[in-house]
Amino acid sequence: MKRILLVNIFVLLFTNSFAQQYSSDSTKSHHIQEVIVIGTTKISSKENKPLGSIDEYLEKSAKVDMVKRGAYAWEPLINGLPTERTLVTIDGMRIFGACTDKMDPITSYIEVSNLMEASISSGQEGSCHGNTIGGSIDLKRNKMMFGQKKWNFNLNSGYESVNQQKIFGAGTNFKTEKFYTDVNFMTRDAENYKAGGNIEVPYSQFQKINVSGISGVKLGENKLLETSVIYDKANDVGYPALPMDVSVAEALITSLKFQVLPESDFLKSWETKVYFNTIMHRMDDTKRANVPIHMDMPGWSKTYGYYSHLKSVFNNHNLLLNINGFYNKSRAEMTMYPVDKSEKLMFMLTWPDVRTIAQAIYLEDQINLNQNSSVRLSASVTMHQNKVESEFGLNSLQIFYPEINSEKTRVLKSFAANYQFDKNGFQVGFGLGYGDRAPSVSEGYGFYLFNSFEKYDYIGNPNLKNESSLEANAFVGLKKERYSAKVSSSYFHISDYIVGKILDHLVPMTIGANGVKGYTALDYATLFNISLSTEVKVADPLKWTTQFVYTRGKDNKNENLPFMSPFSYQTSLRYEKNKFSAEAAVFGNTKYQDFAPQYGESETAAYAIINANLGYQLSFGKTKIFTRIGVENILDRFYTTYSDWNQIPRPGRNYFVNLNFNL
Repeated sequence: MKRILLVNIFVLLFTNSFAQQYSSDSTKSHHIQEVIVIGTTKISSKENKPLGSIDEYLEKSAKVDMVKRGAYAWEPLINGLPTERTLVTIDGMRIFGACTDKMDPITSYIEVSNLMEASISSGQEGSCHGNTIGGSIDLKRNKMMFGQKKWNFNLNSGYESVNQQKIFGAGTNFKTEKFYTDVNFMTRDAENYKAGGNIEVPYSQFQKINVSGISGVKLGENKLLETSVIYDKANDVGYPALPMDVSVAEALITSLKFQVLPESDFLKSWETKVYFNTIMHRMDDTKRANVPIHMDMPGWSKTYGYYSHLKSVFNNHNLLLNINGFYNKSRAEMTMYPVDKSEKLMFMLTWPDVRTIAQAIYLEDQINLNQNSSVRLSASVTMHQNKVESEFGLNSLQIFYPEINSEKTRVLKSFAANYQFDKNGFQVGFGLGYGDRAPSVSEGYGFYLFNSFEKYDYIGNPNLKNESSLEANAFVGLKKERYSAKVSSSYFHISDYIVGKILDHLVPMTIGANGVKGYTALDYATLFNISLSTEVKVADPLKWTTQFVYTRGKDNKNENLPFMSPFSYQTSLRYEKNKFSAEAAVFGNTKYQDFAPQYGESETAAYAIINANLGYQLSFGKTKIFTRIGVENILDRFYTTYSDWNQIPRPGRNYFVNLNFNL
C-alpha cells in the first residue's frame, strides 16, 4: 500500500502539469466556520496581546478549549472532545505527535510570527483533510504574494513578568512579479511562573526557537511552485501537572506545492502538495526530586503525505474534490534505570513501531439555491490500515490479545449536509452529519501508558470498532451596522465511544498507579453545546463584545464525560481611535459541578478574571512601531479550572509589554 500511495502522489503531480489555464478561484464557503486571525506581516493594533501564544489565540473561540499541563503546549479540545476525536493540520498537512502523554500537540510546532489564521470547523464540516468526530483546526501560514518589487522587515520583542518570559522575533519578506519569499524566526525563554498570591509553580519553565520559510515562483501566467519549511525546537520544558518533563521536542515540517489556475468557466483551481514531517520528543525526569526510579521516554513520528484539491464551478454548483493520503511511522520507548546499578535496565516499547497508511477521497458541493440560501453537501471515504512493525511489540500485545494480527484495515466514512439562509443581516442555518474514526495509536496499540490524571496505566486494544458519530447543528444570527448576535448549538451521539475500563487481574507497571485500564468502548455517549456571541458598537470608537458557552456530555449510563465546559463567559469593552486603543476584559467560569470522578475529575470553584491593556502606533515614514502594554489577572487571583490537568493553578498577576517594528 505504501507503493500505491507514492504512485498516486507522482501521478497527481504529473497530471497537474498538463492542467488547463484559467482565472483565479473566487468561490468561497459561507457555511458555519470560524476564523481567528493569528498574525500578519503588518503591524496590527487589533490584538490585545500580539505576541501571545497560539494557544491563547485559540482560546478565544467558542468551539475550542485548552487542556493545560503546564505553561507550554496546551492540548486543544474542539466541542469538548480531545485530540483523538479531532483533527489539527497546518496548511492541510497531516502531522502526528510523538508523545504518548500529548505533550506535543500540533499547535506547539508553529508560532504567531508565521501563521495568518486558524480556520475552525465543527464536526463533519472539518472532514476535508481527514476523519474527525469533533471538528478540525487548519492553521494557515503567513506568506507574501506576487506583486510590485518590495522588501519588508519586521522585529518583535516582548516580556511577561509572571514567568520572566523573554520573546524576540525577526522576519523579512520580498516579492516581485514572479517570485516571493517570507522568512522569520521567534524565540521564547521562560522561567517558572507564579500563581496568584506569588506562589511559584515549579517545573513550569520552557525554552523554544521556531524558524519558518516560504518561497514561491511563478512558472507561467497561471502556474505556481511553492516550497515551505518549519523548524521548531523546545528545550527544558517543564510540566508541573505531570510526573515527567521534556528535555527536547523537535520538529521539521516541509512541503512542496504546485498550483494551476486554468482559464476556464468550469475549472477554477488545481492544487497539489507533497509533504514530509518528522518529530522527535523525549520525556525525562532527571530534574525531578525524590523520583522512585528514573525513566527516559523518547518518541518519534514521521509522516509522508500528499493532497490534491480540484475546484470547479458548474451552474449553481461550487465543487471541491480532494484526493489525499499519508504514511506515518510512530514509535515510543520507555527505559527505567534501577537505583541499584547492578540491576539490569528495564525496557519496553510503549508504541510498538506502528505504521499507518491512509488513502482518502473527499467531495463537496455547495449549491446556491438562490441569492439568499445555499446547501452544502460533502462526503468522504478512507481506506485506513495499521501495521505493527516490531515483532517484540507485537509479542507484548499478544500477552493480552493472543489472536491479534500485525495488520488491521478499516474503511472510514463521513457525510454532512448543511443549509444556510442569509437576508438583510438575518442568518439561520442547520445541518446533519455522520462520521467515524479509527482508534489512535495509543488506543489501539499503546503498552502500559500512564495517565497521571486518573492514576492508571493504559493498555491499547487493537480489536476496537470504529467510533462513529451522528450530529446535528444549528445557528441563528442577526448582523446590523452597529450590533450583531449569533447563537450556535451542536449535538453529538457518539457510538462505540472509546474509554478505559479497569482490568482487576493486572498489576500496574508505574509506581503509585491505582491499577491498569484497557481501552474498550461504551455503547454510546452524547454531547451538547450552545454558545452566544454578541458585538455592540456603543459609540464610534467604543465596542462591547460578549461570549457565553456551555457544554454537557454524558455516557450511556448517564454519567458525566470529562473536560466538558461549565457555563463560561468572556466580555470586553474596547476603545479604538486613530492610533490609540485600550481594552478591559473579564472572563470566567461558573462552578464545575458536573465533573466526572471516574476519569479523575473533581469539583473546581467559580472564578472571574480581569485583564486590561493599552496600545499605541507610531509612524516614521515607512517605519511603523506598535507597542502594547497590559496586565492579566489584575486582582492576582489564585484559581484553577476544569481543564487544568491535576488542577494545577493558573498564572497570577502578569504585566506584559509587546513591541513590533515594521520597516
